[in-house]
Amino acid sequence: MSTAAGAVLPSPAPTRHSSSGGQHATLTADRAAALLAGCASARRTSELHAAAVRAGVDRDKAVDFRLQRAYAASGRLDLAVALLRRSPDPTAVFYTSTIHAHSSRGLHLAALALLSDMLSQGLLPTTHTLSASLPACNGRGGLAVGRALHGYAVKLALSGDSYVATALLGMYARAGDAAAARALFDEMQPDPHLVSVTAMLTCYAKMGAVDDARSLFNGLPKKDFICWNAMIDGYTQHGRPNEALRLFRRMLRSGVEPDEVSVVLALSAVAQLGTTESGKWLHSFVKNSPRVRLNARIGTALIDMYYKCGSLEDAVAVFDGLNDKDIVVWNAMINGYAMHGHSRKAIEMFDQLRAQGLWPTDITFLGILNACSHSGLVDEGRKFFKSMEQEYGIEPKIEHYGCVVDLLGRAGLIEEAFDLVQSMKMKPDAVMWVSLLAACRLHKNMALGQRIADYLVANGLANSGMYILLSNIYAAVGKWQEVGRVRSMMKASGIQKEPGCSAIEIGRQVTEFVAGDTSHPRTDEIHAKLEEVMKGLVEEHGHVPQTELVLHDLDESAKEKALAVHSEKLAVAFGLISSPPGAAIKIVKNLRACADCHAVLKLVSKITGRKIVFRDRNRFHHFVDGACSCGDYW
Repeated sequence: MSTAAGAVLPSPAPTRHSSSGGQHATLTADRAAALLAGCASARRTSELHAAAVRAGVDRDKAVDFRLQRAYAASGRLDLAVALLRRSPDPTAVFYTSTIHAHSSRGLHLAALALLSDMLSQGLLPTTHTLSASLPACNGRGGLAVGRALHGYAVKLALSGDSYVATALLGMYARAGDAAAARALFDEMQPDPHLVSVTAMLTCYAKMGAVDDARSLFNGLPKKDFICWNAMIDGYTQHGRPNEALRLFRRMLRSGVEPDEVSVVLALSAVAQLGTTESGKWLHSFVKNSPRVRLNARIGTALIDMYYKCGSLEDAVAVFDGLNDKDIVVWNAMINGYAMHGHSRKAIEMFDQLRAQGLWPTDITFLGILNACSHSGLVDEGRKFFKSMEQEYGIEPKIEHYGCVVDLLGRAGLIEEAFDLVQSMKMKPDAVMWVSLLAACRLHKNMALGQRIADYLVANGLANSGMYILLSNIYAAVGKWQEVGRVRSMMKASGIQKEPGCSAIEIGRQVTEFVAGDTSHPRTDEIHAKLEEVMKGLVEEHGHVPQTELVLHDLDESAKEKALAVHSEKLAVAFGLISSPPGAAIKIVKNLRACADCHAVLKLVSKITGRKIVFRDRNRFHHFVDGACSCGDYW
């Protein structure tokens, strides 16, 4: 679509004659207006415009207005604005139509500029003007403009109109002003419009007030699928996937038919949970749904779900089965290969999408750089990073820099990573500093680690992850007094370490464990199995517990006991006693696996003949016959 200034309106075409030599009947204003009604083709509109000029009816107000609407509908907003500028006496209706055309296409600043022009000419906004303008009140300064329009509505006694009130509520909801949105919502009682209900639900969900949203949702006598989607989205966006999935199932039981958005949200919840069986159930639902079809959007969500649940093979099957693959689908598959450590395959996918004429996006490069980082492909990562701007004209974002810092840091090139951070145009974020500190700890570069940590603390930039890494750096070299100082600083700042938690799915039932957990009904069996396994590892395979990883001032025996009951080990023991012999065990952990657990899981896969699929905060590990897919590089 075009919004260029100075657009040239079509000139009259040469007079056409009929085959009998006679001229076409003269086009009347009424006939021209009727032909333009509903016209959405730029070419057809231009032809009718030329005919109207020849007939001398193009300046008729009805024809002029219909021409403007037809150009706007066809995407030629430049010509719609040109008609408005040409009009000697434009009405509020004419302006409103042009404002709506821009606002509905996301051209918010242009819409508000037209509104300002209209007001400067002394024209008063109507209910339709306000309803068309309020959705444009987004971004910086949007709330202030929206409040000003609210003032106009009150002054002109238009705020009571249902469309204006709904638009005002939506504006406040998008801006996150829940109090103002709720005040308007309460004035709509006892029968608010569903659009207003959805806007209010979205507002609460956006602010993280999910329980308030649910209270409102539960009180609704009628709920369409949009209301259900808004509530499910609130749960998925705020880390409550179990509730999201339960609500989706309740939606089905209520008789409301889910749409494409509903299914994408449910698949996102399953991806957070890592529960493959629930994902397969949703996949089956899509295959049998009369309303939802397997298109690129659903396919992308399925690929994302399957690889995050550890089933890369199923993700590949979905990808191969899609006929119409856009760049978003390819990005999902590249990310899947990257997360599972198949870095060369991810790079191969990049080459394939380019061969098919697709243009990579910034998301494509995030996946590729992550793939390089997970496998230590430093040269390849440098090449892709440089190609973003040089070959594809994509300016790297802070996330891309973060991937490269992580890539260099893992590979031991910490000084180069630090130089990259210092040379960036943008301000480094917390993730980048954590990556650097983690690299310092991994490669025992305590001097640089302490230098970075001192800078962060002095400038008030340290968060919980940074404090914990700093504490671990000091503990690794036995500086327990410094460890105590850092932990005192954490306590004084109200910062708490996130506890490790591992989840395992057995027969669609998800069970969670924390370190040293004794809350499970079968806890005696779990600990007995774990003790049996650990004893076998030590006696038969010479496993030596990596007690240096226990960053507390304890004796060796206490450190061994602390290591033995890490959450992922308890989850594995539970899997061994709760699933059939030979069945794969899938575990999801919220933190990165420690080196000792990684070594134990490799040996357990060897002595039990079980495949163990383990997802930590960053990636997947596939343990088979004593080896890990990461090649011990993570």
